[in-house]
Amino acid sequence: MAKFNYRMENILNIKLKMEDSARSVFAEAAATLRKEEEKLKTIKRRIAGFEAEGRRLRESTLNIREIRENTEAINNLKEALKLQEGNVERATEALEAARSSLEEAMQERKTQEKLKENAFEEFKKEINAAENKEIDELISYRFGRISRSLEDK
Repeated sequence: MAKFNYRMENILNIKLKMEDSARSVFAEAAATLRKEEEKLKTIKRRIAGFEAEGRRLRESTLNIREIRENTEAINNLKEALKLQEGNVERATEALEAARSSLEEAMQERKTQEKLKENAFEEFKKEINAAENKEIDELISYRFGRISRSLEDK
């Protein structure tokens, strides 16, 4: 039997590699986003801790220097919070870009696989047609031989 050879196999292989690459970029972007979100949570926890410390300082004996240091620390952390929120937003955008790239790569791969399946189905039809033609020729030959032998009798 003839062997099926998909002439665009190299394109399919390239599409598979592109999908794997897009998948790894997506995984890296997701990991970066998780890391940035964790940093954001850490900053929020630190702000909450400093605010609680500030309330405690204001309730006890007033120490202006400690209160001022606490307020500065809170302000610095709020600035860091804004910066980190920007980092999280950029990481989210990068993740969405990686997701769309991955979806596109997956779609291209699936298209190539569908083309390969269609080519294989066409190949099977051609093989089947060739086999049917061969069978028809064999039957015609045998029938002709039998009819000639009957005519000769």
